Order: sequence, then C-alpha cells, then structure tokens
Amino acid sequence: MKIVSWNVNSVRARIQNILDYIKQSAPDILMLQEIKTENKNFPVSDFKNIGYDSHVFGQKSYNGVAFLSKIKFNKVATGFIKDKLNQSRIIEGDIKNKSALIKLINIYVPNGNPINTEKYDYKKNWLDLFVLQIKKTFLKNKNIIIAGDFNILPEEIDSHDYTRYENDALFKLEIRKKFRELINIGFVDVYRHLNKDKQEYTFWDYTAGSWQKNNGLRIDHFLVSNNILNNIKNISINKKPRSKIKPSDHTPIELEII
Repeated sequence: MKIVSWNVNSVRARIQNILDYIKQSAPDILMLQEIKTENKNFPVSDFKNIGYDSHVFGQKSYNGVAFLSKIKFNKVATGFIKDKLNQSRIIEGDIKNKSALIKLINIYVPNGNPINTEKYDYKKNWLDLFVLQIKKTFLKNKNIIIAGDFNILPEEIDSHDYTRYENDALFKLEIRKKFRELINIGFVDVYRHLNKDKQEYTFWDYTAGSWQKNNGLRIDHFLVSNNILNNIKNISINKKPRSKIKPSDHTPIELEII
C-alpha cells in the first residue's frame, strides 16, 4: 500500500499538478494539507473521475486537510482536538491493512511565526493539545500513522542552513521538544530512521531562488508507531512536482507499507 502526504498550497490552484501526480504515482491514499477551500468547493468530481473518494475538512481561503483514497475507510473524523480558533487542521481515518486496523492522522501544524506573538502561542498550545490527544489515542490503538506538514525542523540536518532558523518557530527548541515528545510516546520519524545522514528536503520557498539553489527544509513528516515499523517497506521524497509550472512550495512524501 502506498500512502502519500503532500501540502499542495491550494487544491484548486494546483489541481492539474495533483491529477498528473496521481496518474503517474498511483497512491492508494493521498493525504493533502493546506487545501485552502471550503468543503463545498473541493473538486470532488475531478478525483472521483480517476477512482478516488474524497474526505475533506476544509476552510475558506486558509488551512484545510483532506484524504483522497482508493481504499475504503472504516471511519473518518475531524474533531481530534478542540482547536480554540476552529481552524481545519486535522482529519483522521481508520483503514484495514491485512488484519490490523491502522489509524491515519493527517495534520497541518500552525506555522507559528513570528515568535513572541499570538501566532507562536497558538502553535505551542495546539501542539500541547495534539500530543496529549495522541497519548490518549495510543492507549486504545498502537497502529498509528501521523503524516503531514508539521512545520517543525527536527534537527540541524533538516535545513540547508539551520543558523538562519534559530529564532524561527520551525526550529525553536521548545517546538522541537514537542516533536521529540511524539517520538517518545512510541513513534519513529520514518525518513530519518531509514536515512540517518541524508540531507533531503520537502519544502523550498518561492523566493530567493530557493528551489534552484536547493535551499530547502524538511518540515513534512511521516511518524509511524513502533508497532507497525516492520511493515514499512520504503519512504521517499518525490521532488518532481516541485519542478512543475505553478508548483506547490512543498513536494510529496511517499510511504510504502506491506
């Protein structure tokens, strides 16, 4: 089974790139972030025409997450945490893989910049709530995959130049500690687990020639619970969509699970 996570930075602006990617890569499940549209304006029929069901938690102009799937979900829900700003940032779904029930949690973590503002406080509070709820969920189901745009640089190697981000909400120590808290519950950062010293990125800003210079960041992640780590066949960052015309500033991460 192939599960993909991709911050598309507006599903409607990127619709042709997304359709092209699906036709070329054929994911079983595509987890989208930052869809930037309400449910009623999500292009459900475009995806239905190529065999994918849509499960959407949208919001006008900002945020938003969705599942596109060829596999039937047992259950899909959107109330994972009580977001005090009522932003659409998490959608969860249960799927069967062989005999196991796996919970997929698709997240778009607040950016948090600039620090020393309400935006940063919101990110910290959001992560506190998320970590707490993951701990509770883990008591009931130890087969969990968390994926999406975490807006967190876990380590220095995850940036082309980490010194530029020492006072950035992506790299502040207290934010990185939240990522570590998730790991300590019983999860593994799959990409880093399988690529100890490799420096690859999932995001390149639109400005300053970041893509051309490969001045990127690895802020999109797949965390899988230890219980299903042995079922992971491969993980890769597919950079091709970032090179397209009118691309998202993020690129897909592809997880293969057996």
